[in-house]
Amino acid sequence: MSATAAETQLNTTTKKIKKLKPARKQVKPGEVEKKEAPQTGKEYNIWYNKWAGGDREDSYSNKTKSQTRCSIKRDAGLTRANTTGNKYCCLFFARGCCPYGWECEYLHMLPDASTALPDTSKDCFARDKFSDYRDDMGGVGSFQRQNRTLYIGRIKETGTGAETEEVVRRHFKEWGEIEKIRVLQYRSVAFVTYVSELNAQFAKESMACQSLDNDEILNVRWATEDPNPTSKVAEKRRLEEMGREAIQAKMDPRIVDAVRSMRALEDGTVLEDDTDEDGRESKRQRLAEDTIDSLDEPYEPSPPPESQQPQSSGILSSDALEGLKYFAEIRKKNGLGSLAPPSKVAAVPPPTLGLGLGDYASDDE
Repeated sequence: MSATAAETQLNTTTKKIKKLKPARKQVKPGEVEKKEAPQTGKEYNIWYNKWAGGDREDSYSNKTKSQTRCSIKRDAGLTRANTTGNKYCCLFFARGCCPYGWECEYLHMLPDASTALPDTSKDCFARDKFSDYRDDMGGVGSFQRQNRTLYIGRIKETGTGAETEEVVRRHFKEWGEIEKIRVLQYRSVAFVTYVSELNAQFAKESMACQSLDNDEILNVRWATEDPNPTSKVAEKRRLEEMGREAIQAKMDPRIVDAVRSMRALEDGTVLEDDTDEDGRESKRQRLAEDTIDSLDEPYEPSPPPESQQPQSSGILSSDALEGLKYFAEIRKKNGLGSLAPPSKVAAVPPPTLGLGLGDYASDDE
């Protein structure tokens, strides 16, 4: 069964490789009409990409529907970046308006979550991140926090919360694997959390000023940090696990195995994949298996010894006597047996019978 599954997976991978074709040109040069925002102030803020003082009036970019939209199934393909090794995606491809196609110097495909970018301070489009988010949570984002959640506003709800969630999922799953979606019913707001931050960055640019099923104009921003304590703990554990895996990937596998073995010995547990590099079992595992095999064998009592030493009934035990005999033999071998025995202690004369004069008083009397 496993061989069949592996063969099916290999065929699927081969088909995917065969389908990979040169990227097509999404638009022709000059086809997209460029409309500039009307001037509502005297200074143009490049941080917020709008005129200063026009917060109320200058909402042109958010109320105008995008003229193009990317389609991964139709537009994705090979570009020059696949041969040069550039790992960043094309921003205009995500927006659906790249006129270069296979001649583009950036990737025309979804970012690969398993591939690390050369610079973590840049997003998947090679744009520099900032130390903090903008007040309106727009723009590139911050490098101080890994944000995988998008805020989706101005959704036209025509059904229940479950129906709205299904519509949002259908439109946003094209840009990557979704972890969860939360819809605030009757508030026209949804939060979409992706498994990878790179997919969230791509989806933010792809769905900006786009519509779902009801010809609305979406307002896509970065979501603020979830105040739920449970979510904070889960996110902290996820980041710690990612950091641990990244460190282990950079370390020598022999050092990692040694640390795991030491921890297993301290905890008294047995590692499941305790094998050597060449596939042989380690010495510790072989000893454990030999012990288990010996316990599984039927118990056979050992035959009694032919001659047993009689147990001593005196003060000293038989072990003590054996020890004395052993030391006596050692003394003989070392030549200590010919030494003169220790002098005998003078015997104390037995007490005389009767009462003497000194028994009552001093010798003078």
